[in-house]
Amino acid sequence: MLAPEVCPPPTNAPDQPLLTGWQSGFAALGPAFYTELPPTPLPAPYWVGTSAEVGALLGLPIDWQQRGDALQAFTGNALPPGARPLASVYSGHQFGVWAGQLGDGRAILLGETAAGLEVQLKGCGRTPYSRMGDGRAVLRSSIREFLCSEAMAALGIPTTRALCVTGSPQPVQREELETAAVVTRVAPSFIRFGHFEHFAARGQEAELRQLADYVIERHYPECRNAANPYAELLRQVSERTARLLAQWQAVGFCHGVMNTDNMSILGLTIDYGPFQFLAAFDPGHICNHSDHLGRYAFNRQPGVAYWNLLCLAKAMLPLIQDVEQAQAALDSYEPIFVDAFMARLRAKLGLRQARADDEQLVDGLQRLLAEGAVDYAIFWRRLSHAVQDGNFEPVRDLFADRSGLDAWLLQYQELIALDDRAQAADLMLITNPCYVLRNHLAEEAIRAAKLGDFSKLQTLQALLAEPFAEQPGFEAYADFPPDWASHISISCSS
Repeated sequence: MLAPEVCPPPTNAPDQPLLTGWQSGFAALGPAFYTELPPTPLPAPYWVGTSAEVGALLGLPIDWQQRGDALQAFTGNALPPGARPLASVYSGHQFGVWAGQLGDGRAILLGETAAGLEVQLKGCGRTPYSRMGDGRAVLRSSIREFLCSEAMAALGIPTTRALCVTGSPQPVQREELETAAVVTRVAPSFIRFGHFEHFAARGQEAELRQLADYVIERHYPECRNAANPYAELLRQVSERTARLLAQWQAVGFCHGVMNTDNMSILGLTIDYGPFQFLAAFDPGHICNHSDHLGRYAFNRQPGVAYWNLLCLAKAMLPLIQDVEQAQAALDSYEPIFVDAFMARLRAKLGLRQARADDEQLVDGLQRLLAEGAVDYAIFWRRLSHAVQDGNFEPVRDLFADRSGLDAWLLQYQELIALDDRAQAADLMLITNPCYVLRNHLAEEAIRAAKLGDFSKLQTLQALLAEPFAEQPGFEAYADFPPDWASHISISCSS
């Protein structure tokens, strides 16, 4: 049964502290890595969306969504006791060009909780790294990040999480005048490739080593005993990244702005901006309208991730001290990606064992999907039901080239016949989601939220929390996008 997560009105009588047991965490690295400063308050905050699941991960009191101190804390208006707010500095390559010093221009880290998770407020005002920005986020982008973070987690894809979104009537100028919002993000670490690039570019080898040692100690302790711990760290980051990209490509997720400062050292999906889940399958799809050259097109994402890893390897070279070892640390990226991607596609096809002609089968299918501009999520869900009930007509209805599809289906059904059909269908139905965060669904939730109606957001959040479970009465959320959806423009300000 679908149960939307409703944001109740806040109270002002907390029974216990909001967050306790703060750890020194990233702040222990010292002032070369950040600037300490408080968030800038926002007037008249209100709840937009909350995640009880993330609240439980943080160990928040069960009534936190009803508490006025939580609303104020997660808007940046009043710090939880023990928090030590800071904005970190990093650098990076943006659209393939060295951009120099960047940093948390609109995000402030409150600290690391006793649960080992960092809590960061995004959109809470200017920092020394804001450059010409206002340090704010708007309701539109904050809702998109909140929904997609939690949707990706429910799909089993490594990601930062989102505890909540709070809104404010304070105006913020983007392409048009909008209102401010703050999204509270949660992750074991927000360290990016760009953190390493920053200190390498400045020749600050002591700080570079300190950063790498911190990452190894906190997140990759198995690297400590390696012959070259820094080369081993690079290898493990590379392999995590390869597996992440395999999951993106399998589910049809476009990130849109894979700059090195948007790449997590933990292999998490981070910084949701102009993202998109594919509708019509187009390998060259560009979801970011700011990406005029198509650098971050869907089919280029695995290659861009490798290019970013090369930048990380270059930054870590003063520590690794051997070009051949640094290159060797990246050599497993491609085979890991290919193996992980094929494993995902076999699961989507219900095939439990690898066969010699699997790549040919997948390549043929992707060619048919692209030629017919077939809706990616709907195809996979219909194929799952077709294997379950033996009726492939709804799948054939998606294709103009039915003869080409029929030839592919003949080959596919021969493989399915070699396995247990019921088991294949069961695997497919827990691998191919019924619900993904399509742009028009997010847009509908955003439009309603701008009018003070959060019911669409809550319904969508509940559906995305159980993406493989079909909910009677909500078929429209898994249907084809309306014609107007093709005119939605998403850019870096999204």
